[in-house]
Amino acid sequence: MPRTTRATGFCFAAALLTLSAAPTAAQQPDGAIDGGPSTTTQPADAPGPASAVETQESTSIDELRRRIDVLAAEVEQLRSGEAAQAELTEERRRALGLAPSAAATYRRATQGVSLAGYGEMLLEHFNDENERGAAGAPSTRLDFLRAVLYAGYRFNDRFLVNSEIELEHGGEEVGVEFAYIDYLVNDRLTLRGGMVLIPLGLVNEFHEPNVFLGTRRPETERRIIPSTWHENGAGLLASVGRLNVRAYITNGFKAESFTSAGLRGGRQGGVEAVADRPAFSGRLDVAPVPGIVGGIGLYTGNSGQAALGDLEVQTTIVEGHAQAQVRGIDFRALFAHAGVDNAGQASRAIGLAVETPVAETMHGGYVQAGYNVLSQYGTALALTPYVRYERVNTQSRIPQGFREDLARDGTFTTLGVELKPIPNVAIKADYQRVTNAARTGRGQFNVSLGYAF
Repeated sequence: MPRTTRATGFCFAAALLTLSAAPTAAQQPDGAIDGGPSTTTQPADAPGPASAVETQESTSIDELRRRIDVLAAEVEQLRSGEAAQAELTEERRRALGLAPSAAATYRRATQGVSLAGYGEMLLEHFNDENERGAAGAPSTRLDFLRAVLYAGYRFNDRFLVNSEIELEHGGEEVGVEFAYIDYLVNDRLTLRGGMVLIPLGLVNEFHEPNVFLGTRRPETERRIIPSTWHENGAGLLASVGRLNVRAYITNGFKAESFTSAGLRGGRQGGVEAVADRPAFSGRLDVAPVPGIVGGIGLYTGNSGQAALGDLEVQTTIVEGHAQAQVRGIDFRALFAHAGVDNAGQASRAIGLAVETPVAETMHGGYVQAGYNVLSQYGTALALTPYVRYERVNTQSRIPQGFREDLARDGTFTTLGVELKPIPNVAIKADYQRVTNAARTGRGQFNVSLGYAF
């Protein structure tokens, strides 16, 4: 028998039982039936037991109607296919490495499909020629960065699948950001396999536009932690008290695509990934109180892969992060350090120029603070001025025989404001000034529109 039919039958059976259990208008308070013996006689207009009987009958009928309304609503929900909602706390969601909309399928208590998504559009206006490059390049650029659909399916209370399909730059690029199966062993342990997000930093797993400040993602989390960063593999997620752990074995970077700008080009993204040299990534977070979290992340693996023969290009990223979102305050801080073994040999094998090698070490970090000035007024409207100071150097130490690319040592200062008319819509505007050791910095004004559902 289909689930909906069984549930419908159960609901109406319960309604009938409720009807049979309710006292009828003919019943007396002592249980005697009309027409039978009665122990009391009282005028109809006299107060006392008769009034109590009427009050009891009225209350019983009102309660009966309420129960029938509840049962009817449950039946209608089953007929319409609406998902029952399971409890998913903010702490549990973060322990699973999920942004709010990405967690839709985890909120579903019954078998079935869940859909969610987000989108983001960015306007950039450049103040000088350095960013525009060649003559004729636009000084203003408007790009629909991404439109994303989350699709998930809960098979039962243990197994579910979750995925993110992304169209970038107005549909020019289509890709899968993550797609994995979770086995929920219990409330403290989950096993995950498929295409997973590498669990480093504050943005890579939590990159919906309404959950971070700024029109552009921090440069440290683009060049050193190359968000959005996803690879094929498997691992586990565990929680012990206030501690949360995520750890995976995945395919590694491809060093042949590293540049002087950082590690971003080395991502394989799960597309026919070369997996001769696997990598480990992990994260440990502690959340002492709701809204505050701090932790560390680690990635390590040989990025040589087959294209560079037997060359060992061990790549390691270590990062520390902290975040506080309490009483209207949004504070973030992050520092990341990366090391690349045999960077000189790799640069020569790749064919990089003397002035643009892969660095042996690189680092970056930022401090960011914002405050919702309307947070104490009991409104869903949020207005948050923010500031971010960031320093990134992807040429911290270069291999012998190469020259440093001074343009890769930069400071980014961002001032802006975010308006959220509702929590799911974010309108941001900021001004960013970039300076570097080569004195080829720039200034730019940015406006973004983002949504999530």
